[in-house]
Amino acid sequence: MDKVRIDKWLWAARFFKTRSLAKSAIEGGKVHCHGERCKPAREVRVGDELQIRCGYDLRTVVIEALSDVRRGAPEAQKLYRETEESLRKREQEAQLRKAGALGIRTDGRPSKKQRRQLDQWRDQF
Repeated sequence: MDKVRIDKWLWAARFFKTRSLAKSAIEGGKVHCHGERCKPAREVRVGDELQIRCGYDLRTVVIEALSDVRRGAPEAQKLYRETEESLRKREQEAQLRKAGALGIRTDGRPSKKQRRQLDQWRDQF
């Protein structure tokens, strides 16, 4: 096997549960090949670099082997290698999420007084 469709490969590598979910993610711009958006029918080869966004995580993987058949998780992990930078960045982001550093914490909706202040501030700019 020299090349395989990217949606089939993502499904076989167990990044997505179904091929239709893989296709939707590709069409939604969550999968990039060599830094650019691609179509589900794009054929990937060994050595191609993919950026895959699943939820909060952005993974950068290099394709090590090709498969269009979905097998067990240990075999699926042999199909790709995640870059060191991607691993480090995902771990840092996970720690930040655990600590609650990402996102803005508020006490809920703004009060009427706070909304007026926000409106005044917007009007100034």
